[in-house]
Amino acid sequence: MNVLLVYAHPEPTSLNGSLRDFAVQRLEAAGHTVQVSDLYAMNWKAILDADDSPERDTSRPFHTSLDSKIAFAQGTQAADIAREQEKLRWADTLILQFPLWWFSMPAILKGWVERVYAYGFAYGVGEHSDARWGDRYGEGTLQGKRAMLMVTAGGWESHYSPRGINGPIDDLLFPIHHGTLYYPGFDVLPPFVVYRTSRMDEARFAQTCEALGARLDELWSTRPIAFRQQNAGDYRFPDLTLKDEIAPDREGFAAHLR
Repeated sequence: MNVLLVYAHPEPTSLNGSLRDFAVQRLEAAGHTVQVSDLYAMNWKAILDADDSPERDTSRPFHTSLDSKIAFAQGTQAADIAREQEKLRWADTLILQFPLWWFSMPAILKGWVERVYAYGFAYGVGEHSDARWGDRYGEGTLQGKRAMLMVTAGGWESHYSPRGINGPIDDLLFPIHHGTLYYPGFDVLPPFVVYRTSRMDEARFAQTCEALGARLDELWSTRPIAFRQQNAGDYRFPDLTLKDEIAPDREGFAAHLR
């Protein structure tokens, strides 16, 4: 299998760096092919702007989605965007690895998503009508691929529990799982999360690697998170709200899980 690991941490010798190295070694030892996009090492440009469409019509204002659509369709995107898109096409599985900073991904990784997920590549695809609202949320150009988050957090696991002060980790990661990954079609696996990272000693690191190794060994057999597909009958069109008879006792994020 082909695995793309998009890595977002500025320090190669950090815990994240060690876990990245372990993951690559484990996957390659199992016979898989791995590419790593190390965003800080690549000096990845995080800002989506007019430079991403270098041949755009400069006589009119820059329009993020329209210019992205034209550049993608015409093959005139910035070269770094096109390279990352090709890696995504190649990959059977995507791993996004990052520290949880201010309850989300680092800005450089968010910028990778914003720039690489061009109109026509990751969104804006498929029929848009009263019966369908495009190929998304379980369908789309990346359908058939798997994705998983590798996340480190400084807080205790209890801080991210259902009644913890930071909120449940599944809720915090929902916009990434459901939006960034499920929206364009990925089958999204449960995340691998390491808590209380400042209290990592050799024994705990060994235990962490053992747990991570088990997850990596099961990348292709782990059951994905059971999100509801947009076009499978659970949602009304065109307002895209759940039908009254679907999970009537649930609201918020939990309602969109089967």
